[in-house]
Amino acid sequence: MSPTLASAPGSCCFTGVKHTGTPVGRIEDLGGIPTYISDPPAPTQKVILFLADVWGPLFVNNKLIQDYFASCGYIVLGPDYFFGDSVMNHEADRDRQGWIDGARKPAIDAFPAWLDAVKGRYGRENTKYCAVGYCFGASFVLDLCSDGSVVAGAIAHPAFLDESHFEKLDGPLLLSCAEEDHTFPLASRRRAEDIMVARKCTYHFQVFSGVKHGFAVRCDPAIDTQRWAKEESAKGIVSWFDRFTV
Repeated sequence: MSPTLASAPGSCCFTGVKHTGTPVGRIEDLGGIPTYISDPPAPTQKVILFLADVWGPLFVNNKLIQDYFASCGYIVLGPDYFFGDSVMNHEADRDRQGWIDGARKPAIDAFPAWLDAVKGRYGRENTKYCAVGYCFGASFVLDLCSDGSVVAGAIAHPAFLDESHFEKLDGPLLLSCAEEDHTFPLASRRRAEDIMVARKCTYHFQVFSGVKHGFAVRCDPAIDTQRWAKEESAKGIVSWFDRFTV
């Protein structure tokens, strides 16, 4: 069993601040999964696969992030691999640990058909796919970066990662990290870096002080440090993807 580096989502994954704004995307079925689709201002062959945290891609915060990525020139596709049963729809007394234990396998099982549907609709000779994963979605990104499905990946405050994910990494990876993170603590972050250094991977770290796990999605925008970190995380991800999609 490969040593764990990023553990399962914990209690703080279920809290945060709901943001305000008007999403501009739409929801369609792709490969059997409801998918948030946000289109760029002009036609493009650049696609971001948005692998959401436990709140799902239809949570307003995540919709707004997807719309931001789209405004930067990408088609953005966010599969609701929770099939409507994400945290935003849970009652307060929901057994969250039980839900996490039961939600992961259906998501993993449904993902290949979704990816095939994405490639069937958007795949062209010059299409370039990138993938970003937050918390729950991080392991999907590492897998996509390992099998050549994407030209670049990015993860923010990841969960469900072990050393083998980094030992198999074969594509550029950005890691957007909180200084304080219960799922991906400092020792794990440094171990992941050691593996990537030894393997001569292409990678880049963002590490933000004054924020915690979840900052890139559910920060309090009224607190300057948190808002700045969230915005810089998103800008950095776009810049990273731009580098590999020219």
